[in-house]
Amino acid sequence: MSSSMTLTPKQKSPNGEPCCEPVVYPTSTALKSRADGEDREGAGDPIRLTLVDVLRKHAGKVCVCELVPLFDVSQSTLSHHLKKLRDAGIVDSERKGLWAYYYVNLEQLKELSAWLS
Repeated sequence: MSSSMTLTPKQKSPNGEPCCEPVVYPTSTALKSRADGEDREGAGDPIRLTLVDVLRKHAGKVCVCELVPLFDVSQSTLSHHLKKLRDAGIVDSERKGLWAYYYVNLEQLKELSAWLS
């Protein structure tokens, strides 16, 4: 079976322009995540909850450039939230050239879910 799909490397886009469209959209809105976060004091920042939701649903490695259009924050702010999630062990990343690809650490997410239950 042959595939007609051609893979091309990602190109750096000009400042202020998104490089690509998101692969997956979050189920919850930032507003709903904020409300959920406030209801569960200390559960996490709404942006981080939404990031985990998107990465969990994608079930693969997601380029940071695919995440930026989902949020009304700068790329550096989003990277800060991703770093906090990496530090907590909930997500991990892999660098390929200029791009960082993020994915959920499923074992850590299962442990966190069990602990929250």
